[in-house]
Amino acid sequence: MQKIIAIVGPTASGKTALAIALAKRLRGEVISVDSRQIYRRMDIGTGKNKTYPQFLIDTTPPNRVFSVRQYKKLAEKKIREIIKRGHLPILVGGTGLYLKAIVENLKMPAVKPDKKLRENLGKLTTGELEEKLKSLDPAAAKTAAQNKRRLIRALEVILKTGDPFSSQRKKGKPLFNALQIGIKVPRQELDERINKRVDEQIKRGLVKEVKNLIKKYGDNAYALQNTIAYRELLPYLRGETTLEKSIEEIKRNSRRYARRQITWFKRQANVHWIDSPRQAEKLVNKFLNSKT
Repeated sequence: MQKIIAIVGPTASGKTALAIALAKRLRGEVISVDSRQIYRRMDIGTGKNKTYPQFLIDTTPPNRVFSVRQYKKLAEKKIREIIKRGHLPILVGGTGLYLKAIVENLKMPAVKPDKKLRENLGKLTTGELEEKLKSLDPAAAKTAAQNKRRLIRALEVILKTGDPFSSQRKKGKPLFNALQIGIKVPRQELDERINKRVDEQIKRGLVKEVKNLIKKYGDNAYALQNTIAYRELLPYLRGETTLEKSIEEIKRNSRRYARRQITWFKRQANVHWIDSPRQAEKLVNKFLNSKT
């Protein structure tokens, strides 16, 4: 089975820097596993690092919804292309479900979007959606918690098929032998990194980036409404709050998101957690030199 490497962890943990360092040393090619870096023109707020080539960033306009099913199809194709070139695929990002779809070869339900149903479900709060999903499919509710888009999608599939969403997302036979490496960062340090990164994003022109996106796609564009660092600036740009308050909201929501990422990846049994790049190199060398 062909080998791939995945670098995971919370936002601002240094995943991309490690992935790029490994790629340079190991003739690797980097594939993004980020549900927001998929979107074009959303560079500063999503933390894109364009100093080294990455696949599966900038593929989709912000006014389109991009699904796990679409990601899986594109990522598998790109992985096989990289392997065919004799290089090492290195996946990096914090979108746990995207990675899970690849390493566990999840079979995603083929249910076409129902615009009217989604609009009706979208009128409910995240808490109301969670309660509704818990009553219909408790297992699915655990994986979609606090993510409104995933909650709506799970409910959509259940209501359209009559079957639990969790029963339709089955593991298939693994397609690749994946080494998953998780980066550990002490909580206080991670919070400080997040706060500093947000300040840097503001200095680099995040507000202007959001203004330009609104001008081109409107402030109701899907990715703007559903991406941290963008949605928090919308009230400020409408004159409803101050920039200082919006910045604090970005920092707070980013820290909360990081906690959810950590919780997700700690639930995955096959993630090897590291404290330093040197530990990662040792794991990678052992993995690549093993015959299994």
